[in-house]
Amino acid sequence: MRHLPNLITVLRFLLVLPTGWCILRGAHGWAFGLFLAAGASDALDGALARGFGWTSRFGAIADPLADKILVAVVYLALTWQGLLPLWLMVLVLGRDLVIVGGALCYHWFVAELELAPTLLGKANTLGNVLFVGLVLAELSAPALAWLEPFVAWGIWAMAALTVLSGADYVRIWARKALDGEPAK
Repeated sequence: MRHLPNLITVLRFLLVLPTGWCILRGAHGWAFGLFLAAGASDALDGALARGFGWTSRFGAIADPLADKILVAVVYLALTWQGLLPLWLMVLVLGRDLVIVGGALCYHWFVAELELAPTLLGKANTLGNVLFVGLVLAELSAPALAWLEPFVAWGIWAMAALTVLSGADYVRIWARKALDGEPAK
């Protein structure tokens, strides 16, 4: 049972490609359902890991990675379909590349890296999940067309949150690198 959260995380990885494929095929209802299943699996594996103390190094790395890959694939597919602006996808994915690149450079050249998201980083992840969920919900049924103004607003909200959280990581790691401290 101790490995159940990790198994659930692996299953979430397996939902990524079918979700992206459904978006590309225009099966937005299915994509939304798969996305909801992935979100539920994220909540479940986290609750099990914390509630029963079933945490692991694998889970600490794989869980946020599964979230990032799912969100990236959904952004790519929605942008490919012309449903999100290219500049937003570049901004969101670019932020993650800057963070990963900065983390690797810090680890190789400054000190061992301890993975710990910032408050703005967590807000950005939550914002991305809610935003792409909103987009998929709006696309999934004509009765939800009233969500369109919220999607338009969400584009700008996600752009702002992406810039703020990315700048926060760069600021924190630059300060720690200059001080020679381990990153947390």
